[in-house]
Amino acid sequence: MAKHFLRDDDITTGEQKQILDLALELKTSPYSQKPFAGPQTVAVIFDKTSTRTRVSFAVGIADLGGAPLIIDSQSSQLGGKESVADTAKVLERQVAQIVWRTYAQAGLEEMAANSKVPVINALSDDFHPCQLLADLLTIQEHKGKLAGLKLTYVGDGNNMANSYMLAGAVAGLQVSVATPVGYEPDGDVVARASEIALANGGSVSVSNSPTEAIDGADVVATDTWVSMGQESEKQERFRAFSGFTIDAALMGHAKSDAIVLHCLPAYRGYEISAEVLDGPQSVIWDQAENRLHAQKALMVWLAQSGK
Repeated sequence: MAKHFLRDDDITTGEQKQILDLALELKTSPYSQKPFAGPQTVAVIFDKTSTRTRVSFAVGIADLGGAPLIIDSQSSQLGGKESVADTAKVLERQVAQIVWRTYAQAGLEEMAANSKVPVINALSDDFHPCQLLADLLTIQEHKGKLAGLKLTYVGDGNNMANSYMLAGAVAGLQVSVATPVGYEPDGDVVARASEIALANGGSVSVSNSPTEAIDGADVVATDTWVSMGQESEKQERFRAFSGFTIDAALMGHAKSDAIVLHCLPAYRGYEISAEVLDGPQSVIWDQAENRLHAQKALMVWLAQSGK
C-alpha cells in the first residue's frame, strides 16, 4: 500500500528524522540514490504557478534517475472533463509517484485515495509540507538540532502557518505564531499541532502580538501577506498587517543569533525588510536550495516505504 505525504503530520517524529538525515546525505552525495532508474517517470502537476517547486522537483527527479513529466492542469483534463479519481487511476499505471501543487486539500486526498503510487502535496491552500522539510533541514544545518528551539512565525495564518505548527510540533519545536486579529490559523490545526507538541516536548501558541511571539526566538519565519488568489484583498491586508514586518526593530526581540526564514517570493518592505532579508541573519537562500535536497529525500523515502 502506497505511503502518501499530504500534510506535515502524515509522518512521525522518527520518520521526519529519517527524511532529514537522508536529505543531508543527498546534499553531500547528490547522485547516490537512484530509485527512479530506468528511467521511471514522476508526474508533477501544477494548478498554481511556481518557480522553486517546479525547478526543485524537476531537477530532483532527474538526479534520482527518473524523468519528470510536468503537467500544467490548464492543458490537461484534470478536474474538468475528468475527475480527480479517474486521473489518479490513469496515472498510477504509468508513473512512479504523483506530485501535485493545487488549491483544495480535498483534491489531494481524493487523488491519494485512488492511487496505488505515492502522492505528494507540493502545496495546497491548507498546507505546504515540502517547504517545511526544507525549512527544518535549514534549521538543523544552522542550529545543529531541532527539538527545544523556539520558532516564531509572524504573518498570515495561512498554509505556511499551519505547516509550521504541525511540522514544528512533530520535530519538538516551541512554535509561536503571531497574526493580526482575524487572520489567525485554523483552530483544528492549532489543536492537532498542540496535541502532537505535547507528546514531543514542544509547544504551540498563537497570539496577535509579534513582539511577544518573537521574544527569545531562535528562528524567525514569515511569508507573503497576499497569497495567490488574494490579490483583491491587497490594500486591506496591507493595512491589517501594519506592524507585522520582520525588520531590525522586531528582530531585536529575538535572540542575537536568531536565523530568518522566508519561503519566497519575498516582497521587501512589506512582510520583511530588505535589511533583514539581505542581512547576516538571513538563511533564505540556503532554505531555497534545500527544497531540492529535502524533496529528493522525501521521494526516496516514499519509494522505499512502498516496498
